[in-house]
Amino acid sequence: MTAAAPRLIVGLGNPGSQYTETRHNAGFWFCERLADQLGARFSHESRFHGLVANAREAGVWLLMPQTYMNRSGQAVGALARFYRIQPAEILVVHDELDIPPGQLRLKFGGGLGGHNGLKDTSAHLGTNDYWRLRIGIGHPGDRNEVVNYVLKPARREEQVSIDEAIDRALAAWSRIAAGDWSSATQRLNARPAAPKPPKAPKAPAAPDTPKDETTP
Repeated sequence: MTAAAPRLIVGLGNPGSQYTETRHNAGFWFCERLADQLGARFSHESRFHGLVANAREAGVWLLMPQTYMNRSGQAVGALARFYRIQPAEILVVHDELDIPPGQLRLKFGGGLGGHNGLKDTSAHLGTNDYWRLRIGIGHPGDRNEVVNYVLKPARREEQVSIDEAIDRALAAWSRIAAGDWSSATQRLNARPAAPKPPKAPKAPAAPDTPKDETTP
């Protein structure tokens, strides 16, 4: 497992206001919030087929492809080749059906899980050996409903959990930026603690039984 610090952070999603709030855009949500945290601004770069931000102090590029999900690799490959960024220096952030909302998985390489954005990215990079941060969005329970599911907004309680997971990922950014992948993986892949059940209210004390003065 490489210890190279990342030079390119890619958020996967679909362009257009009709997709902004949909589950498939979880990678965009992370990238936008990371840019805010780093004080970087996105601008459209036609040569890179996407929205690009240069976080100079952090030494990273941020990219949100504007080519639609199944052509994400066109943007990733173009920027990586231009700046001579190696696959092991790339972190791709994306939605993940096989993880419940509120959970994350940080991993290097491995399978693509049927994710079209990852498939095209791997095709353009020529390898699966890059970092991925998987943001759980849950599964509809029926394979035939997957496309409809990812292209719709999450339910309110799911969105809260997803936002909290992104909060945890952003809190671990300093470790990721330093190339401390082992520590970041251990922190992010841990399941969040379940909320404690509310304490049952104390039963009211039984009232004193009045004494019958006629009893000797």
